[in-house]
Amino acid sequence: QVQLVESGGGLVQPGGSLRLSCVTSGTVFSIALMGWYRQAPGKQRELVATISRDGNTNYADSAKGRFTISRDNAKNTVYLQMNALSAEDTAVYYCNLVGTSKLSYWGQGTQVTVSS
Repeated sequence: QVQLVESGGGLVQPGGSLRLSCVTSGTVFSIALMGWYRQAPGKQRELVATISRDGNTNYADSAKGRFTISRDNAKNTVYLQMNALSAEDTAVYYCNLVGTSKLSYWGQGTQVTVSS
């Protein structure tokens, strides 16, 4: 059974930083495509960033230059370092895994709120 557990969300002031973590189990993490997505109230879920098994990264325009996705295969964990946060970044952030079977798995989400 594949499981993804996110952590690291919370309340932060504009301009602040947060680091999200997603620990996975039940699959071969090292060869999975990992990603972070987010969903703001009243909006569709959108891509934030992905990282391949080779470490190749892809970012949404809104994340470029501010967010960094990384992975630690030894810990089965993917991270999202978020800097220079603004109110527009307020959303539930979800971790996603796509394995060799091409099946997609999601975590339960972690709330990020940017507010003064």
